[in-house]
Amino acid sequence: MKIKSLLSTFTALGFTAAAYAQESSGSPLQISGSVDTYYKYDLNKASNIKTYFANEQNSVSLGMIDLALKKATGKASFVGELSFGPRGQSQSVPNAAGTYDEKTNSFHIQNLYISYAFTDKFNVTAGYMGTFIGYEVISPAANFNYSTSYLFGSGPFQNAGIKASYTFSDKVSLMAGLFNDWNVYQDFNGVSHIGAQLTLSPVSGWTAYLNFLSGRSAGVAGTGTIFDLTTAYQITDQFKLGLNAANYTISNNNGGYAGVALYPQYAFAKAVALGLRAEYFNYKGVAGAKDAAVASFTLSGNIKSGGLTFIPEVRLDSDKDFSQGFLRRNGITATKNASQFSLAAVYAF
Repeated sequence: MKIKSLLSTFTALGFTAAAYAQESSGSPLQISGSVDTYYKYDLNKASNIKTYFANEQNSVSLGMIDLALKKATGKASFVGELSFGPRGQSQSVPNAAGTYDEKTNSFHIQNLYISYAFTDKFNVTAGYMGTFIGYEVISPAANFNYSTSYLFGSGPFQNAGIKASYTFSDKVSLMAGLFNDWNVYQDFNGVSHIGAQLTLSPVSGWTAYLNFLSGRSAGVAGTGTIFDLTTAYQITDQFKLGLNAANYTISNNNGGYAGVALYPQYAFAKAVALGLRAEYFNYKGVAGAKDAAVASFTLSGNIKSGGLTFIPEVRLDSDKDFSQGFLRRNGITATKNASQFSLAAVYAF
């Protein structure tokens, strides 16, 4: 009887220790990411429409490998995300040819931050985070179109800093934070920006983000301020409508940009959808100089099979002010119009 009782005690202690270990270890480590490749052909046979990573002409090219790690333990959690390849280097500064040097295509930190949930409603996050500005993101798995917009390329990609979020209800939440300069996780000039995001979900299927970011960036002669609206409404099971509008001004009339992009998408079946991005983008002139405007229309298909998505895409850009350097087939004469076809394969896991 004593042996039986002793075994029962050890068994109970074992279950208790296992339960404690499971509780202290938190949720299992989550691994996710994507891999992508693409082919692009410009109808003028030139490297027109440089969309921040896809600059090659008539080439099968690499996008990137994206790897993300997530884990939560109690009220604390972390996210770490690295990208390898040219698309992950889209945050880098291009060379004189508008491309990115091969030697820089090693890896890039996309996210590296820690969060703590003080309550179910109040959360604080610190580290290097994908920006809260804009509709599109770097990872192609999270975008409908494969090429990216002018709004995407002109705004920030990441914000390093600390932010606090409070959820007032399932329809309203607010974030406010202090941040470094754009896309810099080690800023020797110190914290230079303030930002905020108001999230509204007025009805089921519709969410809107009102974003604000202001501060002084390196190399910019003045204080830059962005007001950004990002919203998407799943109107029916088949039809979704997205919108991104932004206005960036630099003090003392030192330039900036303004633009709007509309994203209507229609799903013909669970695995087949078609979407349009219609964008108008304006570069603000400096010190009274003339503005430069670009219009872009991108028609993309999404054909899915498991984790794989094929994205055939046709894009037409019109640059009436010749600000983009589009060239005709001879590679010398400037032109206002450029068009391209691309086929991308994106695998998400």
